[in-house]
Amino acid sequence: MSRLAAFAILLLPLLAGGCAAPPADTVFLGGHVWTGTSATYPVAGVEPTALAIRAGTVVAVGGDAEIARLAGPATRRVALNGRRVVPGFVDDHVHFISGGLDLEEVQLRLATTREDFVRRIAARAAQHPGQWITGGNWDHEPWGGALPEKGWIDGVTRDTPVIVSRLDGHIMLANSQALALAGITAKTPDPSGGIIDRDERGEPTGILRNKAIDLVYAHVPPPSAQTEDRALLAAQQHLLALGVTAVDDMDTWEALAAVQRAHRAGSLKIRVHSAVPLESWPRLADFVAREGRGDDWHSWGSLKGFMDGSLGARTALLNTPYSDQPGTLGIAQSNLDELAEQIRSVDAAGLQVAVHAIGDRAVDWTIDTFLEAERRNGPRDRRFRIEHAYVTSPDAVARMAEHRIVASLQPYFTDDETRWLMNRLGPVREAWTNCFQALLAAGVPVALGSDWPVTRVDPLWGIHSATTRKDLERAATPAGWSGRQRMTVPEAIAAYTRGNAWAGFRETRTGTLEPGKAADLVVLSQDLLAPGVDAREVEVDMTVVGGEVAFAR
Repeated sequence: MSRLAAFAILLLPLLAGGCAAPPADTVFLGGHVWTGTSATYPVAGVEPTALAIRAGTVVAVGGDAEIARLAGPATRRVALNGRRVVPGFVDDHVHFISGGLDLEEVQLRLATTREDFVRRIAARAAQHPGQWITGGNWDHEPWGGALPEKGWIDGVTRDTPVIVSRLDGHIMLANSQALALAGITAKTPDPSGGIIDRDERGEPTGILRNKAIDLVYAHVPPPSAQTEDRALLAAQQHLLALGVTAVDDMDTWEALAAVQRAHRAGSLKIRVHSAVPLESWPRLADFVAREGRGDDWHSWGSLKGFMDGSLGARTALLNTPYSDQPGTLGIAQSNLDELAEQIRSVDAAGLQVAVHAIGDRAVDWTIDTFLEAERRNGPRDRRFRIEHAYVTSPDAVARMAEHRIVASLQPYFTDDETRWLMNRLGPVREAWTNCFQALLAAGVPVALGSDWPVTRVDPLWGIHSATTRKDLERAATPAGWSGRQRMTVPEAIAAYTRGNAWAGFRETRTGTLEPGKAADLVVLSQDLLAPGVDAREVEVDMTVVGGEVAFAR
């Protein structure tokens, strides 16, 4: 088969228009183009080397000679020089404004000792005395597993209130000033769905879990609209530099409004689908009835709820107790009767439901509730989503596959958590944690993301995590944790592109590089699909969204 014959089908939409078709706006020549139309590589033994864009849309993919003929005098020519082109990466789970705000907050993720943790907070308090300190993303495991306490930082923060998050967002440390502002004392009861950690005298230690966090956060001044607008632009530039062309933003109505403002101002350069809190579903139903569901750049129609917490906080809900804390099963973060009714109502309104579920009991309950909503409300293309779907059983995997329930996974969790996961879960459950390959093999729709700012947002690092399953030190699991669950590189790229497009009802416009689809693509410094290439060492040379260069290195 000649190269021309191999790609004739890709050129047909252009050729059908005859010679009168205007020339391409941009052509990319001399590279390796992964169209994403198949999870295998290369397709049919022949790989495209070039593609053409016109009016923000891919018009042809094929060989250099064919694509070069589509150029005119004003066409921009991009010489790929052997570089790899892939569809634009989609992150299916971010907190967009929060991530932008976090870029300017105290950074505790790299604090590996108690002393470094305290030093970083002290420096922030000295720079901004009296102003709330938030952000953080600390991890207590590197310094031996002891949770921080308010006494660590009270002496260096004085009148500066502090509430800083563990990297999973389900544990936070508050200092005495923040606890006092919230009125939290030894007499304060644990709220429903939350825990206030206490010392032997019953005094709060400063550690708050799940819904207990809200007691303090209610007193943190909300950012102004102007601050959120700046955070959005900072987040957008950060993600475009990493090859991310679209996100599912699991955030708030205020975040949705900020994206709307950016879109109206013409400053939105990344595609955003806004998901809002599940309990606000009547407001979203009214909003959709009044405003529709948005456009290719900003859309809505999804809601996210919480079933449980996290494994790091031991608040993920398990069927049997934690291996390292036999008296603990985790906690439900919501009233389950109310949550189930909300899910059924949202589904009946024709909106998409996404539920945070990490423990195996949480995943099982969520599947049961989805199927009950399906039975009550009748058949339709609903694409239920389980966010994280972290600890799953073989039965849960089979049911998710049968009912096309999306597994929205965050592979970088593997890097953060495999150092202590065996202690939490034991070998049987650990083997079914973030079980990428089992889900793919069963036919579960898999979408990949980051949960940024909870974890690193870089898709190339996510691809490395999904394909190697090694922890941060590369020591605890030198051969890769539960190695049989590793993805291949093409599978991981497909989940970050085509899989995410399908999970968000965007597959007719994005996710692959085919004629008629949006020209969202990434030019990589190395061939990510070549044997032996470390995805962490690959850089993004160019990010194109809607045919426009949104980032160039």
